[in-house]
Amino acid sequence: MLYHLLYPLHTTYPVFNVFRYISFRTVYAMVTAMVMALLFGSLLIRLLQRYQIGQQIRDEGPKSHLSKSGTPTMGGLLILMSLLVSTLLWADLTNRYIWWMVAATVGFGTIGFWDDFLKTIRKNSKGLQPRYKFSLQVLVAVFIAYGLYAASGRSSTLSLPFIREITPDLQVFYIPFSILVLVGAANAVNLTDGLDGLAIGPILTTAATYLIIVYIAGHRVFSEYLLLPYVKDVGEVTVLCGALIGAALGFLWFNAYPATVFMGDVGSLPLGGVLGAVALASRQPVLLVLVGGIFVVEALSVILQVASFKIRGKRIFRMSPIHHHFELSGWKEPQIVVRFWILSLLFSLIGLSTLKLR
Repeated sequence: MLYHLLYPLHTTYPVFNVFRYISFRTVYAMVTAMVMALLFGSLLIRLLQRYQIGQQIRDEGPKSHLSKSGTPTMGGLLILMSLLVSTLLWADLTNRYIWWMVAATVGFGTIGFWDDFLKTIRKNSKGLQPRYKFSLQVLVAVFIAYGLYAASGRSSTLSLPFIREITPDLQVFYIPFSILVLVGAANAVNLTDGLDGLAIGPILTTAATYLIIVYIAGHRVFSEYLLLPYVKDVGEVTVLCGALIGAALGFLWFNAYPATVFMGDVGSLPLGGVLGAVALASRQPVLLVLVGGIFVVEALSVILQVASFKIRGKRIFRMSPIHHHFELSGWKEPQIVVRFWILSLLFSLIGLSTLKLR
């Protein structure tokens, strides 16, 4: 919005020429989102407390979590508000990719809100039934996948990390693959959100990595130099990535151990969904497996645990997702969180190294 209001003034006031630069608007999208989250975080927490929208802790979880019962949840609303308002303020609203990112955020956010609403307000501990929750996620993912496919000029090619000679063209399999990326990313982040600040750290590192990637992919000179596929107009998504980083940092202020608010599904599902959408838009979805390595490990731990119990009648981990296994092994919660953050940073650095190791 500010881009459309202020940039046309550059012919009269040259200072407004800075609004043409994606880098300038990305920085201020980040600052705006972070300031908004810091300013409205305490207000949201008080509202959640007033209406008794607190976390329900299941008995089968680690006993150390019982003390967290009643802590305000649905704090993801703070992230979504800051992310969306900042993006709409600083992005070029004629860019089709921006609107598909907004659609992914709102679509998965609505599903998460419904689930949290049933758990906290209707006091249904199971929330939205899994088959309905999954079906709605697939429905949203189909919509976003087709939208991104059309926005890219119906390109179905992918770029692979470490390999520049092979660019597979998925053709008819592109939409199913995109649905898998979107739904998988949304649920992987959802599974990771189990300790104070655990999910938001990898979200920050993943968003920062893709901020760099989408900027390069949308810049013809940089993309050609680094042998990445050039994606026309996708560079504007850099602004959204900046807003996401700012919103996540602001939320972390309240979610750091000991957390005064939890993210809830209204936060974890759309954040995973939008990261998947960004990866698809940049034609680097395979790299998300590496950059979002923590999310992948958490999701795999659940899959392996369930498969092992059904096939062998035995569990691999003391509890899944894997962060609970470490809790029951004696690691303190802050230790697990910080160590997972360190690993997430390592995954992101390795992911960025693929820009040259091709």
